[in-house]
Amino acid sequence: MGRRTIGAVKVLRTIQRLPIESVDLEGQGVAHHEGRVVFVAGALAGEVVDVEVLRERPRYLKARAARWHRESADRVQPRCDYFGVCGGCSMQHASAAAQIAIKQRSLEDALWHIGRLRPQEMLSPLRGPSWGYRARARLSVRWVDKKGGLLVGFHERGSSFVAKMDSCEVLHPRAAAMLPRLKELIASLTIAREVAQAELAVGDASLVWVLRNLSPLGPGDHERLSRFEREEDVQIWLQPGGPSTAEPLNSTPEGKTLWYALPDFGLTMPFSPVDFTQVNFAVNRSLVSLAIRLLDVRPEHRVADFFCGLGNFTLALASRARQVVGVEGSQALTDQAMRNAQSQGLSHALQFSCVNLFEVGLDWLLEQGAFDRALIDPPREGAQALCEALAALSRLGRGPHRLVMVSCNPATLARDAAILAHQGAWVLRQAGVVNMFAQTAHVESIAVFERTQPT
Repeated sequence: MGRRTIGAVKVLRTIQRLPIESVDLEGQGVAHHEGRVVFVAGALAGEVVDVEVLRERPRYLKARAARWHRESADRVQPRCDYFGVCGGCSMQHASAAAQIAIKQRSLEDALWHIGRLRPQEMLSPLRGPSWGYRARARLSVRWVDKKGGLLVGFHERGSSFVAKMDSCEVLHPRAAAMLPRLKELIASLTIAREVAQAELAVGDASLVWVLRNLSPLGPGDHERLSRFEREEDVQIWLQPGGPSTAEPLNSTPEGKTLWYALPDFGLTMPFSPVDFTQVNFAVNRSLVSLAIRLLDVRPEHRVADFFCGLGNFTLALASRARQVVGVEGSQALTDQAMRNAQSQGLSHALQFSCVNLFEVGLDWLLEQGAFDRALIDPPREGAQALCEALAALSRLGRGPHRLVMVSCNPATLARDAAILAHQGAWVLRQAGVVNMFAQTAHVESIAVFERTQPT
């Protein structure tokens, strides 16, 4: 089996015949040697490998696999030519089943070692497409004379350098096929050295590239970009500053706005190319349906959707419940969520508020009135303050009877679950992994809590 290295990094020494014990949250093999942990890029549990040590610290070593004496049955040939150099993926060398098993073990380990919790039931993993699924991506753009000019791609693994790549197996197929032409386009601009990134946003019917331009367009640049739009049937947006400065190069043609469908609820969700949306729409559709089923929402219920974003879960909840209150820290997102609700005829059942959920407490939660159900979908930082407030509320014998948390970080999920269970009157009924980011070590998960009577 062919091997790719991770670039020209100085090798400090080698360790021979190192047994790999497990795989960590970054997709690295984990072993022990002379009292220190060894993290081995490219290795799987059960393998015996010779490794090249790239970094030494008092408590751990960073290394890469160099020669295999025993391979795992879960090892497969990576599909991408850039795997091992590009940092976009870290697990293409593991089978799809092995990747999910690694993520599930990571979730269970985090819940136990951080939260001292074991769910009463592990949910079946939520699966989706393994290739060509990324509808969102942020590619770096950099002019490097030593590498032949313009580079457009993800960062190299463990580096700030931009990987030299002309294809990508996980990007939406249309976007992946467009990469060489996109690179040629940016290189042809008078401001080529002043373009910092190209952000991809794909909807169910259209595709947008947002170029982060640090300088205004020069002579002829507008026509070059417009010609690319016409020939590739895409839209170009320019973003000279923060996300709020993003604007389309030209007016959006009829029928070419960005949206994605939630067919189980008869919804279409418009969004801006700089709004946060999930990268994998197929998995997102299944996740929304699963979360609402697990919440057991009924027509008489009042439901809270904390960290609601542009209404990904909120609108679907409103199609099932009496009233839904969506709470988010971004006014721009809550405004878009209300526009989405109005366009779907659901505004009568919805209320949105802009609140910093990282600073809320029990008093604020009491002011919101009674909820029968709650959904929490926080960023990687988790929802510590909110969970502390919910735990305090449950000690009063109050609060939603069922809560579903969707998480993109097992560590903060475990911490927040521990707050609910150990400081409050909540029981962790179910938990499971959601394979939102196939070929990567990123772990998305879902957990279900039920409130009991305080003791």
